[in-house]
Amino acid sequence: MGPASSAPARILVVDDHPVVRLGIRQMVSTDPGLSVCGEAESAAKALQLATASNADLAIVDLSLEDGTGLGLIRSLRETVPDLKVLVLSMHDEALFAERALRAGAHGYIMKQEAIDGLVHAIHEILAGRRFVSARMSQLILARLGPNALPSGDRLARLTDRELEVFELIGRGLNTAAIADRLGVSIKTIETYRSNIRTKLDLKDATELIRYATTWIEQA
Repeated sequence: MGPASSAPARILVVDDHPVVRLGIRQMVSTDPGLSVCGEAESAAKALQLATASNADLAIVDLSLEDGTGLGLIRSLRETVPDLKVLVLSMHDEALFAERALRAGAHGYIMKQEAIDGLVHAIHEILAGRRFVSARMSQLILARLGPNALPSGDRLARLTDRELEVFELIGRGLNTAAIADRLGVSIKTIETYRSNIRTKLDLKDATELIRYATTWIEQA
């Protein structure tokens, strides 16, 4: 059956910025083989729509109003295992692409590359292939090589969970709010904060907040 006689692939858009969702919808609408079947600004709504909309692929931002994209990707993998996931993020792929793929995503594209590459990335994933940029492919291959060196980025020292906590600190959430957001105890978040300070060589909580806030502002 050719493309002309096939129903368009159903795309779920997950981003907490209305203008970004609008832009994605407009880009997707240029392809007759694709159709936006729903939009969500939060992880909770995304999970609800993923099961109700019969989506084929979800485009997911990593920063959401009620959680993190990495956590959502894991939940989608458990709840709707056949759903393909493409991460569309402002965050540097060198730091987040591998983490997103490990969490269960099928591809990663940065927002500044979306105008030219989003529709292509969607089709690659729908065809059963993984998608990352050519630059990221080379980085992944280099890390797998026999002479691979650890990343020089300080944040690469953090675990996925520590990185989630670090991002939420940068977004202004205090320890109690982060614990509530991630569904863990305050003591657990305090441990994460301590580990982050150690790994990033930060002397105290004030320096941690300043560093995290600056990272968010520059993202």
